[in-house]
Amino acid sequence: MPKHITTATAPEKAVVVGLITRYQPKEKVEEYLAELEFLLETAGGIPVKRFIQALDLPNFKTYVGTGKLEEIRQYIKAEEIKLVIFDDDLGPSQLRNIEKELECKILDRTNLILDIFAKRARTAHAKTQVELAQYQYLLPRLTRMWTHLERQRGGIGLRGPGETEIETDRRVIRDKISLLKERLKDIDTQQSIQRKNRGKLIRVALVGYTNVGKSTLMNLLSKSEVFAENKLFATLDTTVRKVVIENLPFLLSDTVGFIRKLPHGLIESFKSTLDEVRESDILLHVVDISHPEFESQIETVNQTLQEIGAADKKTLMVFNKIDAYSFEVKAEDDLTPASRINVSLAELEKTWMAKNDLTSIFISATQKDNYQELRSLLYKEIRDMHAIRYPYDNFLY
Repeated sequence: MPKHITTATAPEKAVVVGLITRYQPKEKVEEYLAELEFLLETAGGIPVKRFIQALDLPNFKTYVGTGKLEEIRQYIKAEEIKLVIFDDDLGPSQLRNIEKELECKILDRTNLILDIFAKRARTAHAKTQVELAQYQYLLPRLTRMWTHLERQRGGIGLRGPGETEIETDRRVIRDKISLLKERLKDIDTQQSIQRKNRGKLIRVALVGYTNVGKSTLMNLLSKSEVFAENKLFATLDTTVRKVVIENLPFLLSDTVGFIRKLPHGLIESFKSTLDEVRESDILLHVVDISHPEFESQIETVNQTLQEIGAADKKTLMVFNKIDAYSFEVKAEDDLTPASRINVSLAELEKTWMAKNDLTSIFISATQKDNYQELRSLLYKEIRDMHAIRYPYDNFLY
């Protein structure tokens, strides 16, 4: 495993850069950059400014236009900023050209997410998965990355592989990738056996966008102490707990959170972690109802479930954080169309109940609002599934 590079004690200041394109309107760009800033804060940095440009398509040489790049250069020089983060993946030549112009550390969204994963990985399994994703990201960018690391070490985006000049050889990196894949195969086999040895208990998996409260709900349902905090990707390793509601036992697992523009390499590397979702019987899709873009987050999670072959699972929608939900009360003569901003939670509940075929419940995991209702709903679903699958065990309930 590569050693982590020691990070600087002082938080790094950074600017973030995004593009308005024909496929990405301004509102979406602002939302993505807000999330990118949250990712930066999770990594230990401080966002100080956003740069946004409208282009039909990203500039194939420098992502943004030459004028905008010069504006960024002047700002970071005046403010002594050493880190610039772009919201989309940058190609090797783009990275090289941008770095040449700005003369500072350049990261893209994938690089930043990988850095957070490297920081959060605790077990050998998670570290192996992250290391594989890092090397797969580095391989096409190898020449640029090593020259970059030669000049400046440490800090956000440089955790993980890449400390020594010897590893400039692409063959060495490919060998490492092959070795890590073999190591993960062994781990996958072990974990698959473990899952089979769990017997005939119904398995329930918590899924959802990152930072929606899955680990908090896991702690509440299982009365355990799974690590939870208000940062992105607090959970990387899958945690499985045996839970009993009334007289009915089942297995509950907490999984890594999803995010928009999740690097495909991470989905591939975390296949064994996501197997817990694939092989579950019931999904609890946890949603942060207080987030202004919760519907977009639901769509992202559904797309990811589709990618990993888990979209057809029995799913319960758990709308969490109702204690943090807020809206503007509309005046009687206000003809503004209904939106997330001016719809009450009660109206929203009816809307979701009406248009969604999935069973839904609205809760607050921190305040335990509607917690007993969730337990009752979960008990009923597990009991019904267990009765169909194991009819001779009906004496349990």
